[in-house]
Amino acid sequence: MGLEEKLPAGFALMTLENVVGYMRKASIWPATFGLACCAIEMMAVGTPDYDIARFGMERFAATPRQADLMIVAGRVSQKMAPVVRQVYDQMPNPKWVISMGVCASSGGMFNNYAIVQGVDHIIPVDIYLPGCPPRPEMLLHAIIELHDQIQHSKLGVNRVAAARAAEEAALRATPTSLMAPTHDHLEHLAAPAGKNLLA
Repeated sequence: MGLEEKLPAGFALMTLENVVGYMRKASIWPATFGLACCAIEMMAVGTPDYDIARFGMERFAATPRQADLMIVAGRVSQKMAPVVRQVYDQMPNPKWVISMGVCASSGGMFNNYAIVQGVDHIIPVDIYLPGCPPRPEMLLHAIIELHDQIQHSKLGVNRVAAARAAEEAALRATPTSLMAPTHDHLEHLAAPAGKNLLA
């Protein structure tokens, strides 16, 4: 958003990139955005047991315009998908996304028409966090991995081009509703009946 975004590729000194990367990773404010049961684990990270304040992230922003990290915690329904995208679009750049839990990452056990089969069909994702639900320690580990990505990210036009390419690739992905089925849900009905235990 500042001078570093206007620098041509390769012009920024390594020291400047290190300083900017450190400042960005040490000043992340997550958006308050819990969708399902994973949000309980996300809230637990704010308690003294896990102490997200040591990363300077204890302030969950109530407005997307003051947040730069979206933690998508839980399943995303088809009705909620436009809202997720709108909140993401309202966040200022640079912004990052953690897909928390198997439901947000791939639809999880909800393989049906009502649930988006992976939030990366809507917005670009930086870190995928598996689990159902993932423990607070796992979310802290994902945040530390995101800090490492932010610390080593490049400045200038290359970063903007990479972000655009990643978002376009995610939006071009084939929706799971259009993929071939992996198994037949009615196969057990055609199987011969087993031994009758009541006879």
